[in-house]
Amino acid sequence: MSTVDRMTPEQEKPKRDYSVFEDDIETTGVDFALLKRLFSWMKPYRTQGFIAIGLVLLSASAAVLAPVVISRVVVDGILLPESGTTAPDFGQKALNGFLASSLSLHPLITACMLFAVWTVLWAVFSHGFRIMLARTVLHALRDLRRDLFVHLERLPSSFYDRVAVGRVMTRLTNDIETLFELLAGFGVLLGEFVPFFVAVSVMLALDPVLTGELMVLLPIAAVATYVFRVASRRVYRAIRSSLSRLNENMQENLSGIEVVQLYGRERLNYDHYTSINRDNRGQENRAILIESFYGPTMDSMAFLAMSMIIWFGGHHVLGGTATLGSVVLFAQFADMMFRPIVAMGEQWNVLFRAMASSERIFQALDWDEALAEPSKPRHLPEKLEGRVTFDHLTFGYSPDNTILKDVSFAIEPGEKVAIVGPTGSGKTSLIRLLCRFYDVTPGSILIDGIDIMQVLPAEIRTRIGVVLQDFHIFSGSVYENIALGHPAITREAAESAARMVHADPFIRALPQGYDTVLTERGRNLSHGQRQLLAFARVLAMNPEILILDEATASIDTETEIVIQDALRELTRGRTSIIIAHRLQTIREADKIVVLTHGEVREIGSHEELMALGGLYKTLYELQVQDVSGEA
Repeated sequence: MSTVDRMTPEQEKPKRDYSVFEDDIETTGVDFALLKRLFSWMKPYRTQGFIAIGLVLLSASAAVLAPVVISRVVVDGILLPESGTTAPDFGQKALNGFLASSLSLHPLITACMLFAVWTVLWAVFSHGFRIMLARTVLHALRDLRRDLFVHLERLPSSFYDRVAVGRVMTRLTNDIETLFELLAGFGVLLGEFVPFFVAVSVMLALDPVLTGELMVLLPIAAVATYVFRVASRRVYRAIRSSLSRLNENMQENLSGIEVVQLYGRERLNYDHYTSINRDNRGQENRAILIESFYGPTMDSMAFLAMSMIIWFGGHHVLGGTATLGSVVLFAQFADMMFRPIVAMGEQWNVLFRAMASSERIFQALDWDEALAEPSKPRHLPEKLEGRVTFDHLTFGYSPDNTILKDVSFAIEPGEKVAIVGPTGSGKTSLIRLLCRFYDVTPGSILIDGIDIMQVLPAEIRTRIGVVLQDFHIFSGSVYENIALGHPAITREAAESAARMVHADPFIRALPQGYDTVLTERGRNLSHGQRQLLAFARVLAMNPEILILDEATASIDTETEIVIQDALRELTRGRTSIIIAHRLQTIREADKIVVLTHGEVREIGSHEELMALGGLYKTLYELQVQDVSGEA
């Protein structure tokens, strides 16, 4: 294969299906493998989990024993002592008798005290269970969110070139929140089913026949819940879809509000938003209608159970096979029998949404795209000379779209080189490759004779300073935006860098100077001030190689004049690469490289290229003519 025909790294890699991040996953079943993997994040906090389980068992016991005191101690033991029943009271009669004799109080008073104690213990244990469960879940999801964030930060630029950031953000926010609902929902089910099984055990011990008669209602309630959830799942899915479109439309219109108002689209946008909102309202009404049927149905089941207890229990009492206290206890336990069924129905949709969220989260966590790193990396010299060599570089962001084609030229130490060319010629791509945001063919880019593919990307980026046209402001103070947390950049170094680029005067004019907190994307600064801050940020790093990517394109003429002297001092003795559309700003460059369609067309100084009479001269004269025409 010839040098020109060498495959680009993108062509050598297996093709990836990025569309999976655009799909709206809807899971119809429970994936136990996903659940097992999800619960693995809770392993470090299993002690808290076991404490939560212990607390829910204690809570369930207290919740069951409190009604036992009323039914077996008060009704069958104090109010109707002549019943002579042998039904179990789980030691509550003996305990109440001991308290009455020890405290010299009437048994009815101690029974009330005992009931109050069990009720308070039930409340305390329930509260402790919820707190411990929430703490366990929050710790686990904090770790999961942290691991996902770290993984997403390490994904290369090629990933974000193809995947919308909004889709990635959804995994860190909405999907993690859905998992909290799932894990907390498991706790809710645990908190309902444990008392259910304890209550059923007590009921079987008291009256197996009456318990069996009541159990007939449970399958009916379960079927009703299943039918409701099948019907509601489709509605809730439609609600989520319409709500997503509603939010998307709102975000789109508000972020482009200036264009909306400029072209008078307010009425058109209002009609479109109203249409989506009307669809969302219709789906919400359908959900309310379904819920209005389900709630009364389950309430009717509870009332039916109470009627059965009174009917069958009354016959058992009259027949001498049950005590009145047992019937009272059954009536109190009726709610415990149906609450788990209702809770399970409520968690059904949460479970399926969480399955989809889990799949999306682990889809992102398992995405193994990464820059190639050498097993035995070489290190750059402690002091770089700054020689940069592009040797037959060919690159494309996708296999069917080659951006750079056999690019070859060298930049000598301390040389100031400008790269120019029409839009789409590959200028910015060349810089992104030098900064190792993408893999390149080994040996195609060298720094001081060292192949950058043999050096860790992070080390390369510490030696190259880049000033971009779109300067990003982080949350924090002015100083923090200059230092970016680098321990070697002290307050004095940051202020010195700001003075060199003439940013110090406007910074000190801010309310708190270098401690002024910048708003979102630095909106409390002008565009020119943000650009000066970008120069200060790079200067503070003191890199051996400097890249200015359209760095003065958005700065007004007056500000540009102010920083020209600083730029001359900055680039002196330092290898500098300048990308610019405004060709008047690069006349002092030692060398100008002209790119077109990803290929090197011309190389030379300004005078040499003008004398050559090629593409550069054409571009320069067109710009001069435009400037003259505007003037």
